[in-house]
Amino acid sequence: MIIQKTREEIELMRESALIVSKTLGMIASEIKEGVTTLYLDKLAEEFIRDHGAVPSFLGLYDFPNSLCMSPNAQVVHGIPNNVPLKNGDVISVDCGAFKNGFHGDHAYSFEIGEVAPEVKKLLRVTKESLYVGIREFKAGNRVEDVGNAIQKYTEAHGYGVVRELVGHGVGQKMHEEPEMPNYGKRGRGKLFVEGMVVAIEPMINMGTRNIKQLKDGWTILTADGKPSAHFEHDVALIDGKPELLSTFQYIYKALGIESNEEDEFRQVPLVL
Repeated sequence: MIIQKTREEIELMRESALIVSKTLGMIASEIKEGVTTLYLDKLAEEFIRDHGAVPSFLGLYDFPNSLCMSPNAQVVHGIPNNVPLKNGDVISVDCGAFKNGFHGDHAYSFEIGEVAPEVKKLLRVTKESLYVGIREFKAGNRVEDVGNAIQKYTEAHGYGVVRELVGHGVGQKMHEEPEMPNYGKRGRGKLFVEGMVVAIEPMINMGTRNIKQLKDGWTILTADGKPSAHFEHDVALIDGKPELLSTFQYIYKALGIESNEEDEFRQVPLVL
């Protein structure tokens, strides 16, 4: 069952989502060659708690940390460790925060130092596909309209779209209905309804769409060892149109990037 949120609840969700956004912005200032993912994880937990929230992922399904940190061929659900990041790495950082009874949950794939051009392109196309999908989250459309748009956009570049892992509804629980696959056929799936909130998150592989899991029970890898990219936003359906609750602008501010990519999905301008 899709749980529709009131405007008041959506504003509470926006607050939770923006705590995640600020956490990822803080990470953007700290993530570099020689830093360990476990160090970044500890910084994130402290930051989330200092902002009156608790880390959503810590203990969720017994996950041991506050961030999922997945470098290179890891797709998602990587466990932070003491291995230093290297020049040329790319890494998905997925973060969640729980405040006022609601979760925020989104992710960004970062570049470490000088990244190969073909990997940069993978990250660019995957992030573009996120917005391609968000545009389809509107009144009258269905779940697989979003997935179909993401699939067509990324497969046109020769990339593999992960099937086994999907986006999801989000609210008082981290994972609510509906599941939001990054593939599908137009006109299929549950109808979008006013007040629903979803996490849309393309997980796109440079090579095969096939994946495997490490023995730790969490870490998902590409089956061919090629890099993967992952970007995620929280989006509400308001007045029949997609409204971003999360933002990458804190990341961009830290990295000195100018971008207006989110403007079309905000009824009210974002104030950092």
